[in-house]
Amino acid sequence: MEMMKSFEVTEKILKDFQARGFIILRSLLDKEELELLKKSLEEKDCITKHAFQTDDGDDRKSKLVIWSHPGNDITGMVARAEKVVKTAEKLLGGEVYHYHTKLMMKEAKTGGRFVWHQDYGYWYQNGCLMPDMLTVFIAYDQCNKTNGCLQVLEGSHKCGRIEHTMVAGQAGADFERVQQIMTRCNLLDVELDAGDAIFFHCNLLHMSKRNDSSYRRWAFLTAYNKASNNPVKVHHCPQYTPLHVVPNEAIKTCSNFDDMSGKDFMNPKNDKTIKYDETDNIKYDETDNSK
Repeated sequence: MEMMKSFEVTEKILKDFQARGFIILRSLLDKEELELLKKSLEEKDCITKHAFQTDDGDDRKSKLVIWSHPGNDITGMVARAEKVVKTAEKLLGGEVYHYHTKLMMKEAKTGGRFVWHQDYGYWYQNGCLMPDMLTVFIAYDQCNKTNGCLQVLEGSHKCGRIEHTMVAGQAGADFERVQQIMTRCNLLDVELDAGDAIFFHCNLLHMSKRNDSSYRRWAFLTAYNKASNNPVKVHHCPQYTPLHVVPNEAIKTCSNFDDMSGKDFMNPKNDKTIKYDETDNIKYDETDNSK
């Protein structure tokens, strides 16, 4: 569906989300907003210098950066924008807070796969008792079948949480159960243009194949947790922290492209649900909470 300036989650849209486990919004970010993101993500290394890699079990690496708090830079304005946050709140049925944001960098010819999993397969281990969480996956580049777009099993969130085990450096869903679910749930290739987004439930089964194309596939993902679902244990992602929502216009008026104060970039050593490449030269500045 098209992302209108006054987009609202209608009863029909909510029912679609509840039935399928996701909704797709076209042009959630326009070209101007994407260009502003580019200043922070490509013209500077304030974020990408924190990238680490995980083994995909298929002789490839999956590269990403994760941070806990949105901050006041351009990436934070996207994560705090009304059109993103209020949509998440309508879909989940209540106040949400920022659980984390990540930049996923699937490079041309080398980008690795992400195995079948549920986000709640990870987050359950973090003390989040309820699956009252979702992810907003925004295509930074065009995402299609040739460069390893997201694949989902429609309606699979209704199957509940599935057991996950380590698959190389990632947590993967029990593949025998995934194969069984495939007989009931339609597999969809989520092809997106830059700026399009998919909002999906934390129990939706999804994966993405390796990128064998000549075109990279970067994606900007923000996860939200309901305020009522405050994790019962302290871990590498934040406890409930009130989210200061900003008007959509704040994305275009933001002039902060390099001050990452307070974002708290994740050190993969602190995440027990993944295994990372310890040869990565990850940079952490203890003075700016980037631990």
